[in-house]
Amino acid sequence: MTIRLILDMAAQAGADRAALLPAAGEPTTFGGLAGLADAGSALLRRRGARTLAFVGANSPAVPALLFAAAGAGVPFAPLNYRLSEPALRELIARLDAPVLVTDPSQRVGPPGNVVASMTTREWFDIVAAPGAGDASEAASDAGPAEVSEESPALLLFTSGTTAAPKCAVLRHSNLLSYVLGTVEFGAAAAEDECALLSVPPYHIAGIGAVLTNAYSGRKTAYLTDFTPEGWLGVVRDRRVSHAMVVPTMLARIVEHLGDRPADCPGLSTLAYGGARMPLPVLARALEAFPATGFVNAYGLTETSSTIAVLGPEDHRQAMASGETHRLASVGRVVPGVEAEIRDEDGRAVPGGTVGELWVRGPQVSGEYTGLGSVLDAGGWFPTRDLARLDGDGYLYVEGRADDTIIRGGENIAPAEIEDVLLAHDLVREAAVVGAADPHWGERLVAVVVPDGGAGDDLAAELRAFVRSRLRGSRTPDEVVFREELPYTQTGKLLRREIVAGLHSPTHA
Repeated sequence: MTIRLILDMAAQAGADRAALLPAAGEPTTFGGLAGLADAGSALLRRRGARTLAFVGANSPAVPALLFAAAGAGVPFAPLNYRLSEPALRELIARLDAPVLVTDPSQRVGPPGNVVASMTTREWFDIVAAPGAGDASEAASDAGPAEVSEESPALLLFTSGTTAAPKCAVLRHSNLLSYVLGTVEFGAAAAEDECALLSVPPYHIAGIGAVLTNAYSGRKTAYLTDFTPEGWLGVVRDRRVSHAMVVPTMLARIVEHLGDRPADCPGLSTLAYGGARMPLPVLARALEAFPATGFVNAYGLTETSSTIAVLGPEDHRQAMASGETHRLASVGRVVPGVEAEIRDEDGRAVPGGTVGELWVRGPQVSGEYTGLGSVLDAGGWFPTRDLARLDGDGYLYVEGRADDTIIRGGENIAPAEIEDVLLAHDLVREAAVVGAADPHWGERLVAVVVPDGGAGDDLAAELRAFVRSRLRGSRTPDEVVFREELPYTQTGKLLRREIVAGLHSPTHA
């Protein structure tokens, strides 16, 4: 059984039911999507692909590519299209014999391991041609693909505390366990139910939404470039019933609305996740969307998306009772997943005590290419999140156990930015840390020891220097100058002391 089963079930239950809503033109039905996936699988087998890599924004191309890869028995690897071309080439070079598909706006010179490269337009010109998915076209010397549920289905690059991202491996069994355990098949009883997808495909939530929307029979609309006005416009025009945002998006939406109601009566469910949600933002959102059920979905790439949920009833009760502290929780762990809080020595701690969150269950992977599994002997995965469980089973995530900065739902490795800063002639030492921010969750603060004088001009120059090499999402929001940075006797940078010192910084 593979994730292709999800599409096959949806097509059998409603072949003529709308599945994908493009920005313009006619919708693609579930039956039509299955046909495109069949033809895509045939194309991949003809080209001898062992991976399907994608560089582009979320669009109807993503489910077509995902299910094509599943049918061909090769993993799908959506890459962060916001990275620089050299960074993308490095990631692509780590994949096994990939076919590379890119949005027409993306320019990526394929490295030598790529067996074929094409744009999404060229891909669809091929797979939509008459007979593209026929058995004769799908034939190859190796014959049809035989795919085990333990085969890799998805490869997602994650950023940790080092500059080199790890590649998480999610197998068909992991993803199927997540979908089958959290979503009811055909749950979208009404054909007009519509989900809005505005998170990127290289985020596990973006892929999870493709699978859960197909399994529930819900059609999907897309918003490639997020703006609060654009998001509200699509929700209203497409009569969106289900949507998901990261906290930064929700903050911008409520800021745009001001004191006005959202006027989205058809939006029944609004899920959020990916980073800590500032309580003032959530409170304003609950007021702006009074008829909408809010869902806090907490998960990680390595856990195949959601492992804990704070549901609409939890939100309503917290607001009605005045016990808004519950809104800081990510909810209860979903069925099929176990959670345990451990201390630094790996021992379980009493309820209410903060420690590292460990989880296990069939949807939990904990596997990386080149590194293997990081599960312990009991099958538990260390999330590296600091958390606590209260007496009612509600999980509270307190922050990261490592140095990763989560800005707008995106994990950012400080070392990646620090390496660029240190390449500047006027930088002697540099450290990048996260500081609490009501809009982004965390903002990037570069603490720099300059090799010479400091001032506004240098701060602007350093921000431009980073932006030119790492794109905007890695550009420091602030530059702070110091005479020295704190280190241990063994030379380890004391990031906590740096963060504490930001209470009275000398901004430049």
